[in-house]
Amino acid sequence: MANIAKRNQGEMQPWRDFLSADNFFDNSWLRTWEKNFPAVNIAENDKNYSLEVVAPGFAKDDFKLKVDDDVLTISAETKTESSNNGKGRDYTRREYSYNSFSRSFRLPDNVKDDSISASYKDGVLDIELPKSKTQVKASKEIPVS
Repeated sequence: MANIAKRNQGEMQPWRDFLSADNFFDNSWLRTWEKNFPAVNIAENDKNYSLEVVAPGFAKDDFKLKVDDDVLTISAETKTESSNNGKGRDYTRREYSYNSFSRSFRLPDNVKDDSISASYKDGVLDIELPKSKTQVKASKEIPVS
């Protein structure tokens, strides 16, 4: 028969709490991690690969795309600051917002690195990666249209 021990609720035991079976399947830490990474859909046809990065709330100028040594890195950063002065009051309210992410993908050998293009519309960043029969490597930043 197993021993049952009552635990004091005020007692902090982080290792036991972390490793307990009750918390093992709790994936709340994963939901926090997922918030920082946008969803990415990858499709392929005979001529190219397509990436759709779902990233609403950004402007096309917020994105930075770079290919280097067959690794495509997609990052974005946006900062906003708002200030409102109340009528007849001598105070300022300022609210700051900061949002960023960075994702990297190793490209297949048949991607033509120097011909990658990107466009951003309606919260979705579309990236086209043309295929080539010969390996074409490049290091460059990719403009977003």
